[in-house]
Amino acid sequence: MASNERILILGSEGQLGSELSVILQQKHGLQNVICSDIRNGKPEADRRFMELDVLDAEAIEQVIISENITTIYLLAAVLSAKGETNPNFAWKLNMDSLLHVLNFAVKHKVNRVFWPSSIAAFGPTTPRDFTPQLPYMDPTTVYGISKLSGELWCQYYFNRYGLDVRSLRYPGIISWKTPPGGGTTDYAVEIFHEALKKNEYTCFLQENTALPMMFVDDAIRATIELMEAPAESIKVRTSYNLAAVSFTPGELAKSIQKRMPDFKMGYKTDYRQAIADGWPSSIDDSAARKDWGWNHQFDTEGMVDEMLDNLKKQLLG
Repeated sequence: MASNERILILGSEGQLGSELSVILQQKHGLQNVICSDIRNGKPEADRRFMELDVLDAEAIEQVIISENITTIYLLAAVLSAKGETNPNFAWKLNMDSLLHVLNFAVKHKVNRVFWPSSIAAFGPTTPRDFTPQLPYMDPTTVYGISKLSGELWCQYYFNRYGLDVRSLRYPGIISWKTPPGGGTTDYAVEIFHEALKKNEYTCFLQENTALPMMFVDDAIRATIELMEAPAESIKVRTSYNLAAVSFTPGELAKSIQKRMPDFKMGYKTDYRQAIADGWPSSIDDSAARKDWGWNHQFDTEGMVDEMLDNLKKQLLG
């Protein structure tokens, strides 16, 4: 497939990158999409892959130059729960990688940059219900602090240098293709694995903790739609609120029990409960819907069907 785009994905082996890369390859051709991470998570040879450390600024710059990169997706990050075990490293990786990319994008005239934010950028004094696009934000985790700071850096580079940086505040992303990656919302992925393996799950969040969630297919589509939207449609240069569904662990368990009546759910909270308590229970994403036509496709029941059907094939054959 002919394409004028030359795309670099940093962090291609994570939950979002592993699926986004496939769609981008289909749209732009294998040779025009370079996947990269600190490890190669796929043995298949039907793609272009480079081992790259996002903290290795020189190596990243060389790839941008040698491959004539026009678009960068920076997806590498230390997530919320994992970040709290080593906050200094989480800050360094999350922020240094972004500043490397923003600086090189300006220097080498990269057309467009995508960088993901998160609901972790909100905080305990942010309105929890129907959280607006421009609320007060006081994140309590190093991951959230880095996301809020990164949003402001993205806006700064747009305002000062005209760099076309685009961003989404993702809710919890649910996928059957990749294992949980250390996020507070990852219970909603773990529960399906444990339901099929053991017919039971012990959740680290309380039964009534509502959080915004999204099936990965919607998250991928939102990302591509945002990046393909005309520049004049992008009114938010920090990061767009993005929403699909919201549910509690108890509600998710009941949905699974409709399909697996013997499934048992238990609760044993840990430090991640305090993180979740500082996050929204639902999101107002009307700006994204108005500016570039966002609309989710998967509700909770549709997502549960997709997860169970596909994981059964993957885990049980």
